[in-house]
Formats: sequence, structure tokens, C-alpha cells
Amino acid sequence: MKLIRFGELNKESTGIVIGDITYDTSAFGEDYNEHFFETDGLGRLQKFLDDNQGNLPEVPAGTRLGSPVARPSKIVCIGLNYADHARETGATPPPEPVIFLKSTTALVGPFDDIMIPKGSEKTDWEVEFAIVIGRKASYVEEATAMDYVAGYALHNDVSERAFQLERSGTWDKGKGCDTFAPVGPWLVTKDEIDDINNLRLWLTVNGQKMQDGNTSNFIFNVPFVISYVSQFMTLLPGDIISTGTPAGVGMGFKPSIYLKPGDVIELGIDGLGTSKQNVVGYKAP
Repeated sequence: MKLIRFGELNKESTGIVIGDITYDTSAFGEDYNEHFFETDGLGRLQKFLDDNQGNLPEVPAGTRLGSPVARPSKIVCIGLNYADHARETGATPPPEPVIFLKSTTALVGPFDDIMIPKGSEKTDWEVEFAIVIGRKASYVEEATAMDYVAGYALHNDVSERAFQLERSGTWDKGKGCDTFAPVGPWLVTKDEIDDINNLRLWLTVNGQKMQDGNTSNFIFNVPFVISYVSQFMTLLPGDIISTGTPAGVGMGFKPSIYLKPGDVIELGIDGLGTSKQNVVGYKAP
């Protein structure tokens, strides 16, 4: 299944994509959130679809898409998980996964604007393969880690490099700014992806190819990452783990290239769809 959420920001309805058609599943009566995943929501949604086949309204073309997952308890990110990206940033590939958290208030839809933060001069892009957790996970064994996965999504781990690396402390302050986590267009259930270790992921800025990688180049693969993170924190249903980015980020160019108002970012991953964000200047709330 390909799950979507659509409509006005923070007031999204639920839907599903079947073939090339998007259907409204609001009559199912639940959001795609922690409770949904925790209570076998995917199984119950499939039964709802079977029972209502041919009776679901279509979502009008051009309707805004939100994140396919309602605001999760946390967005966990893995840093430096591609050797080529580690090299371009001058970092040594880590002996264990680098973990940081991205604020859930950064979460936006796949076609929403990216807003450059107040005082930012080094806002950057990162195409990433994201895991959506389907069951509560604590001290999970690597051999059973995939049993805790609901599905996958496309994520742009937008980053402010000066905040991240030059302002002392942890990376989090450069990762959690408003609009810095466009996710979607879909949550794709794990049964639809044959090989998560061989997916092409790419990103362009203003039509110029910047990133073109493959998940076969993970330093730490998906089962290991899930197991590893669960040793340090309990993962709740609906939580997102973003698995790192390949080479081609703005910081890695000589000289570095950073986003500015008017730029257009497009990105995609095999089987997970594509997204597009316009970059805008800071606007006071």
C-alpha cells in the first residue's frame, strides 16, 4: 500500500494511492499516527479497502500532500552512513552509527516550501531513505528488526551547516528548524519494496544533479540501524528513522554551495516517489 495524508497543514485527511489514482480514506476514521500503527492499522485499513472497493472518493488533482505519517514521537537520524558522504565532508567513517534527533516541528509535506532560518547562510540538502516504525521496539535483535517496520518514505534531511557544526554542542540545532523535514509523498508498506539494499536515490537543485547514490552503499544497513537505535531509546509506532545521505551535499563542494531563496529542489528514491520543494526566505510566524 501507498499511504498519503492530504489537505491543509495540520488538518490533513488520510488517503491511499492505488495505481495512479489517489483515494480519500477519511471514512476509515483514523489518522496515520502512533495509535494506528500500534493497533494493526495497516491490517485494518486493508480490510476497510476490501470492504469499500469501488466506493472511495478520489482526491482532487492538485490537492496539497502532507507528511504521510502524522507527527511522530520522534525523528531519529543516522549521520555519515555512506562512506562517500563521510569522505566529502572530511569525516572518518564512524565505527558505530552517529545518532541525532530532528525536531518533529520540522515535519512538512513533500511539496511544501523550505524556509531558510533567520540568520542562516549555510542551508543544505540531503536526500534520505526513511524507515517508519510499526511496533514498539526496545532492545531489538538485528535478526528480527524488520518485523518492527511498517514501511518506508522519502525524506529531505535539510540542514543548516553553521548551526550544526560551528555553533558548539550537538548537531540537533542545525537539523530541527521549521520546514527542515519534508517527508513523502507516500508511506510505502514494506511488502512493496523487494530490496531495500539496492535503491537509487537522487537529488537536483535547479535542475542540476547534485546527489546520485544507492542504498547498497550503506555503512550500516537497515536491520542493524533499527537494532542499534533501539538499544538507546524505545522506538514507538510511527517513529521515523532517516538512514543518512550519499555524497553530493552542498557542504561537500569546493567551494561549498548553499540554498538561497528561489532555488528548487527535486529528489526521489526508487519505489518511494519524488518530491519537490521551493526555497523561500525567512518569514516571521
